[in-house]
This record gives sequence, structure tokens and C-alpha cells, in this order.
Amino acid sequence: MKRIFPPFAYSDARIDDCYWAEAVPETMLRRPALKGDLKDDVVIIGAGFTGLGAALSLAEAGVQVRVLDLHYPGWGASGRNGGFCCLGGSKLSDAKLDRTFGKPARLEWRGAERAAIHHVDTLLRKHGIEADRHSNGETLLAHRPSLARFENDVAQIEENYGVTPEIIPATNLAAHGLNGGFHGGLSLPIGFALHPRKYLAGLLQAAETAGAVVHGDSPVSRITRQADGWRIETDQGAITCDKVILATNGYSSEDLPEWMAARYMPAQSSVIVTRPMSDAELAAQGWTSHQMAFDTRRLLHYFRLMPDNRFLFGMRGGLRASAASDDAIRRLIRRDFETMFPAWRHVETPHYWSGMVCLSPSLAPYCGEAPEMPGVYAGFAYHGNGVAMGSYTGARLADLVLGRASDAPIPAVMQKPPGRFGLGRFRRALMFAAYAGFRLRDRFA
Repeated sequence: MKRIFPPFAYSDARIDDCYWAEAVPETMLRRPALKGDLKDDVVIIGAGFTGLGAALSLAEAGVQVRVLDLHYPGWGASGRNGGFCCLGGSKLSDAKLDRTFGKPARLEWRGAERAAIHHVDTLLRKHGIEADRHSNGETLLAHRPSLARFENDVAQIEENYGVTPEIIPATNLAAHGLNGGFHGGLSLPIGFALHPRKYLAGLLQAAETAGAVVHGDSPVSRITRQADGWRIETDQGAITCDKVILATNGYSSEDLPEWMAARYMPAQSSVIVTRPMSDAELAAQGWTSHQMAFDTRRLLHYFRLMPDNRFLFGMRGGLRASAASDDAIRRLIRRDFETMFPAWRHVETPHYWSGMVCLSPSLAPYCGEAPEMPGVYAGFAYHGNGVAMGSYTGARLADLVLGRASDAPIPAVMQKPPGRFGLGRFRRALMFAAYAGFRLRDRFA
């Protein structure tokens, strides 16, 4: 297995203090390793939102499906993200979407963003998954006065999503319970926050109830074409199958299969969570809303007050992978937290963890068949918005495997196979210059 980060990036050290594990510990998610030679209709590699979502849809359709995970379901990004079920999935602007795909395709893509959120909502309701749902949409907060003029965004949002956002002047943020030194806000009534591991555990249970078989501790070592399909080999077993779904996203490797090489870019995102705060502590800062929020920085911060009055604070960034670099990021995220919410400088943050989001060269997700690999399908590159878009992609991959039409089609934006980043396995070097530019822009733009 060839990966572009050092081994520390894929170690348990990065997830040891994850807050989500208090409610859904590893022991609830562990599944037995694959052993022996087996035959199935479909094998899915990766037991996160995409893989389990695809398994659920396939099993409900009567397909014999087996899911393999390197460690256990939710060990990757699906079990350690910030829990924002919101719009997103691509980093392409409207102008770029129109130039590349045309306006109808842009509107189709924006519709898919909304459909992805609705898809998660449907799964939660249909399967009775209790995932601590809260927040009425999301709020964008301006970190500089020059970015607080949101008027031009209103018509664009109305066209894309069919809703009218609320502009919140800086003087009214405190009245909304959003006092954090920002210069204005823009709220969209689309999306919600949740406990990602509770959602994932619910998906896992639903998929298994429908008939899917899930294995942990089953790292795939080889994928080979056979006369009767594909052969997937692990340390202790192998499966012959008709079709394969690749659902490893930011935890992919360069050689499983080789088609994936350089078509994805893992990027670190880190999170801290406070202890529960008292009403007096919340009032002291003036942040009492349970709205999920993020700021206008390119290397953005994302944050929300959770139902138990803990505050979650996340940050993009981090290009190295070692114990020392992780300690440095932990200090940096704590510094930013104290700067933005000074009344909480005394509040402990006992939980810190990090994980990988996934980018593509096209700045758009992919959902489709791997070229030159008939019967192998892939879904990845959600650009930090995998709760909704990863779940949606899993269902769409199942549609492709089944060859069935869907009421929620795959947008043209997601159908174009991504190219490859330059520099191959050394492509992380490209991110150093990009991040330096982002930091300058965040500071002065």
C-alpha cells in the first residue's frame, strides 16, 4: 500500500482523543477480519459514509455485498469529521462551473448539493438513527470588514438553491447568539449538524440488517482482473466478485488500484472540543446559538455549540505528519480559538484529533466507473463536505452498479474523471505554496 503521507498520518495517534468516541467507542464498530476464499456480487473497499451508504442501497436491492475496511467502520474521515451536514462538495465557483460545464449543469450540481442533505435526512428518519441533530442551516461569518458585504451573494444563492439567505449585520450578531468578533453574517436555512459517529453507527446497523456483510482489520493488498470478474485479496482472505466500489477517499493509496494514483490529494483538518460550559460562560462570550458556522478564510475555521454545551472548533491546514507537527497544530488551533472567543480562554479543550479531507485536481467530486477498469466504480473528493455528499455518492454508486435510473441523478460535474496532480507521490509540495498564498489572503484580503 503506497501512500503519500508518512505513516503517522494513518496512525491511531490522530484519533485517540476524538470526542465522538465517548458515545460510540471503537468496540461498537469493530468487525471481524475477512478470512478464507469467498465469492460475492459486489465488494466495497472502505466502510465510511460512501461505502456503507452504497452497501445499504445494494443490500436493500437484494445484492450480495461485502464491505472491507483497513481498521473498522468509521476509522477514517467519516468517524472523525466535524459533523456538518451542509452544502458543498466542490471548490468550483459559479463562474468556473458555467465556463466549464454550462449554466444548466451548474444548477444541476447545486440541486445535487441540496439533494445530498435531503438524502441524509431521509436516512436518519427511515432508519430511526438518533444522531443529536441540531442547527437550522449554516451561517457564514466575515472575518474582515471588507468581506461583510453579502448583498451580491443573495441573488446567486436564490438562483442556486431556491432560498433567500438572511444577512446579519455585525451589530445584530450578538442578538443572534453569534458574538465572536465577526463583521457580519449570512445564514442559509439548508443543512444541519449531527454526531457523525452516531450517524455512521446507524448506517452500519441498517446495512447489516439489510444483508450486507462488513469486515474490519482487512487491508486490501491486491486487486486483479479475473475472467469472471475481480479478485480482491487481503492479509487473510480473498473475494471473487462481479463489481467493486472504491470508497477510500482521503485514505486512498497510490496502487489500490493504480488508477487512483495522483488523482486525489489528502489534506488535514483538525478539531478541538471543550468541556461542557455553563450558561454563564456562554453568556460571557455572547455565543449561545447552536447554529453551525464557519468563517470566510480560505483555510477556514468551522465551529458550533453542541447540545451538551460543548463547543466544537475546527480548522483546515497541516501538511506534515509527525507527533511534533501535530503538537504544533494543536497549539495553533487553541491559539485561534482563544483569539476568536477570548471569554473562553480559561475553558479546557480536552479533545483534539485530526483527519484527512480529500481534494481532486478538478476541484469537484467524482462518482463513476474507473476508466479501463470495467466493473470498478469510485466515489471520492468531497472537499471537506463528505457527510452529505459522501452519503449521496454512495447511493449513486449503488445505482450505477445496479444499472438503474434514479430520481437523484449524478450531476455532470461529478461524472468527469479527474486528471492527475503533478509531481506524483510528491504532490504534497504543491500544497505548501497554495497554503502560503491562502494565509496571506486570509490576513490581508
